[in-house]
Amino acid sequence: MNVSLTPELERFVRQKVKSGMYTSASEVIREGLRWMALQDRRKAEQLAALRQEIERAQAQFDRGEGIEVKRDEIGSYLEGIKDRAEAKAAKRRRKKKRA
Repeated sequence: MNVSLTPELERFVRQKVKSGMYTSASEVIREGLRWMALQDRRKAEQLAALRQEIERAQAQFDRGEGIEVKRDEIGSYLEGIKDRAEAKAAKRRRKKKRA
């Protein structure tokens, strides 16, 4: 496989190899791809957690357990949902690492 890089990315890769952190350009690229894969997995976990939270909320709403959120409270309410979803995803990652 051949990969074309911009001059800026080529300089970046060369600098990483020159620093001694990596032994070759291929190693730098592999590390970058591993990082991207990790980020993709984390995003997928966050999305799955958010979908679960939405399903749970929809079920509560369907049972008549909904709550009223005022327009000026929506931002902080959504941040709370995001924080809980991220905490659940982190907990699942920790469990997977231990297994």
